[in-house]
Amino acid sequence: MVKPRVAVVGVHGHGTSHVRHCIDLHSTGRIHFAAVADPQLAPPAKPGVGHGGRVTRVEELPEGTQVFADLESLLAGAEVDVVVISTPIHTHAPLAELALRAGADVLLEKPPAASLEEFGRLQRLVEETGRSCQVGFQVHGSKAARTMKQWVADGRLGEVRGIGTVGTWIRTQEYWQRARWSGRRELDGVAVVDGAVTNAFAHSSATALLVDGSGAADQVSSVETELYRANPIESDDTSTVRIRTTRGTTIVAALTLAAEPPGGDPRIIVHGSRGRAVLTYSSDRLDLTVDGITTTSTPSERDDLLLNLIEHRADPTVELLAPLEQLGGFTKVLEAVRLADPPREIDPAYVTWQGEGSQRHPVVTDVSKWAEQAAENLALFSELHTPWASQ
Repeated sequence: MVKPRVAVVGVHGHGTSHVRHCIDLHSTGRIHFAAVADPQLAPPAKPGVGHGGRVTRVEELPEGTQVFADLESLLAGAEVDVVVISTPIHTHAPLAELALRAGADVLLEKPPAASLEEFGRLQRLVEETGRSCQVGFQVHGSKAARTMKQWVADGRLGEVRGIGTVGTWIRTQEYWQRARWSGRRELDGVAVVDGAVTNAFAHSSATALLVDGSGAADQVSSVETELYRANPIESDDTSTVRIRTTRGTTIVAALTLAAEPPGGDPRIIVHGSRGRAVLTYSSDRLDLTVDGITTTSTPSERDDLLLNLIEHRADPTVELLAPLEQLGGFTKVLEAVRLADPPREIDPAYVTWQGEGSQRHPVVTDVSKWAEQAAENLALFSELHTPWASQ
């Protein structure tokens, strides 16, 4: 079998993990690591070798891997079958369009687009070209998430009252200063839509929609947003979002990047008439409580999205785990955030700053408690009369 030729565009930040993964797959003969592209890349020290560790910091590119400054020159100078795109949010859709038009299949980092209009254009292009676009929502590769989805579909939890999600992380100033687009709603007049809902906790609402079987755009009937910020940024860092699906399910995501130390692992909670299921998606732990009996499992490791895309290329009967069309519902959530009023600043009286310098970060008073209550009651922060949300 001819090995697929894979390129990675954007090799810093999260792109580093894609580079390392492709090095591993190349070394085991699963792929040919054909090329990388990044405007920050210096010329290679010798053919096929990353310069000064700038590509992965700890690994070198395989012999023969070509280095380019951008995707356009990569497509002109190298033959590739699959392009992995891990670049700033506002470049995702334009770069994916370039790759698809060149005849490549695409693994596109989340979120797939910075607006619903961009998403629609990209989806039409996938249909026109007949190419495949997998979106980098790694939790869609989780057997635990798919098990929870099956429990909802087969009625194991009884009638589903709703789905709550909780995300309570800490992000320092270093996080918000990592790139020009970090914490921005727009950059140079172009939508970016960074923030807790759309980027840091994008898996939260996307996984809830997956579990409900409502991933497509036409399966989301409405989205309400309450966006707040404790940081001096444009985007939200503390928010509740309520999604209603055409199945009649209410989903509430309660999220913050200004939690009390040490923060907590994000969870998806399905509330059913017979019991509840909780997925801790960072560890794939799955807790099921039915008729008062609780069982806990951690299903085997996740299916790899790049390998799944490669297998789909070879055999179209192998279904993509995170196909573009099944992230339309999530993109509707992103669109609601994009069109919403700018996040409200939380009254400084309810914010305590901890740490120094680049490690400084805000802590919103009792935010983890309120996030838990929002997910349990399927309510927005203001409906709970949260002090800093009821000003």
